[in-house]
Amino acid sequence: MSSHDANAPYYFVPNPSKWPVMAGAALLLTMAGASAWVNDVSWGQYANFAGLAAFIFVLYKWFGDAIAESEGGKYNTRIDISFRWSMSWFIFSEVMFFAAFFGALFYARQVSMPWLADLNHKVLWPDFVARWGNLGPAGVIEAFPTMTPFWIPTINTALLLTSGVTLTISHHALREGKRGATAFWLAATILLGAVFMGCQAYEYMHAYSEGLKLTSGIYGSTFYLLTGFHGFHVTMGAIMLSVVLFRVMKGHFTPEQHFAFEGAAWYWHFVDVVWLGLYVVVYWM
Repeated sequence: MSSHDANAPYYFVPNPSKWPVMAGAALLLTMAGASAWVNDVSWGQYANFAGLAAFIFVLYKWFGDAIAESEGGKYNTRIDISFRWSMSWFIFSEVMFFAAFFGALFYARQVSMPWLADLNHKVLWPDFVARWGNLGPAGVIEAFPTMTPFWIPTINTALLLTSGVTLTISHHALREGKRGATAFWLAATILLGAVFMGCQAYEYMHAYSEGLKLTSGIYGSTFYLLTGFHGFHVTMGAIMLSVVLFRVMKGHFTPEQHFAFEGAAWYWHFVDVVWLGLYVVVYWM
């Protein structure tokens, strides 16, 4: 956004774009491939990867158009407000997404498990104990280990909290016009996110080798869904910040106008907060 157009009285409306239709087609191919893959259809895996590649290409071109429009001075304060509202609603939808999984975990632990262990069900399952991490009332689930906060989850908590600090330092540096410091602390944030994902991958390999799988009852499914989707969001956040870092190095932002940085930062801090909830509920309780 150029400063001389910041208060222009118009609202920029882009020309008709092919990217929404292409994104929809790519996502359709991705989901069709995934559905075929899990049902052991031979072409499913290839269709899934082809759809993902097509979607990544569409996003690259689509966001490239938006960046070109911004740098071309077509965006003003009205557009900036629209972007802020859009990002706010997007993060709210992500809050609801994780709320559904936290709700499933709460229901399994606080409602279903005690209900299955009450007096009315002792006749069916006399040996069932309402202890989280159980093998189910029918005993058909293979034994598995439960996850503790030591040490990888605790290390990952420290990594994400530190990344929130480095990102905040980078933001303040950008607002002060210190582009070098902005890039340095932003790169540090991305590196911390990458180390987080490496640690989580190691945790997954260790847990799986010990017998904790996605099929390990409600414990395994909620553990991998909550932590796995969070890891996916960390990956997406790191990609966002990497694009922002590239733009910082290209000189795209000013101390007054840098919503792309702020939007990615909002998302990253949201991911940090979700992890704190996971760390307490999944690993400690």
